[in-house]
Amino acid sequence: MKKKLFFAATVAFITAILINVFTQPGLNDFETTFTEVAKVRNDNNTGPVQRVYIVTVDQINQDEMERYGQLMPYSKLGNTKVFFFDQSKPFPEVAQLGDLNFDSTFNELCLAKYEKRFGSEGLFPNPFK
Repeated sequence: MKKKLFFAATVAFITAILINVFTQPGLNDFETTFTEVAKVRNDNNTGPVQRVYIVTVDQINQDEMERYGQLMPYSKLGNTKVFFFDQSKPFPEVAQLGDLNFDSTFNELCLAKYEKRFGSEGLFPNPFK
């Protein structure tokens, strides 16, 4: 009797874990269409990893932009920036590291910036206005 109960509990536990693993939200679970246009990552694997992404969207949905940013890779003590642009307007096609992450002529067209760094993260609408 104890073996059957232990076996049933083990099967239930493993089933719960598998359901949880395979039902996690992912990049394909959005109503908004996100297209990664450019990305850059520094080569530093022993210190802070810097990542910059340029992403276009087909609609402006700040909640989904924030969730998208939260799903992007992040390294402890590093920095991940995601810049969002309207796909129907001009947008930068090259991302770069540093203080200027793309050609500044596109600043006014940037819909939002999601940034995650050690101790803070968030979505910043119209970051250059």
